[in-house]
Formats: sequence, structure tokens, C-alpha cells
Amino acid sequence: MSQWTAVCQLDDITPQTGVCALVEQEQVAIFRPYNDDRLYALSNIDPFAQSSVLSRGLIAEYENELYIVSPLKKQHFRLTDGLCLEDEQFSIAHYQVKTEGKTVYVRLND
Repeated sequence: MSQWTAVCQLDDITPQTGVCALVEQEQVAIFRPYNDDRLYALSNIDPFAQSSVLSRGLIAEYENELYIVSPLKKQHFRLTDGLCLEDEQFSIAHYQVKTEGKTVYVRLND
């Protein structure tokens, strides 16, 4: 069973950006789209380029849903569940994320 892992402080994530953390040997990209404590966590691995780059992507909105746009091949991955807008077979893992006080925690899916 996966445990909650402290990865950073909320203030370490500038609004409209993401950061990468190593959680139980998984690269996790954590995104903060707004200037509040709403966070999303996805795999940091771009399945099209097989590179650890998604934390450096741009946050975009499409049809009232938030996506991260890969900086390499420009595919869109939905922040809530990792669904790839262009090709569902390349969807990525999403993870549980929370804040307690100002500390950000991630938990890998059981």
C-alpha cells in the first residue's frame, strides 16, 4: 500500500507551473494552475517522447478542462486523470495529491 510522501512546500510551486518530484521511484509532475492550493499530480514521463519533461509543460484549458501540454511533441494530458486528448492509448498515470498546512503530499495509486 502506498504512503503519503511529502514532496515540497506549496510556495515552491509558482502558480501556472509545475515541479517534478521522485516518489517511490516514480517521477511525478505536480501542477498548480491557480494561485491557491488546488494541485494535480501526473506522471512526468511524456509517453510519446519517452522523456521526463511534463513538469515543464504549459497549463492550458480546452472545453472547460485543464491540460498540461508537453513541451516536446505538444500532446495534451488532462490534469484530472492523465487522459491524452490526441490519443487515449497514450494516457498517463495520475496520482493523489494534497496539502496539509503548506506541505504538499503525493500518494501513488494503490
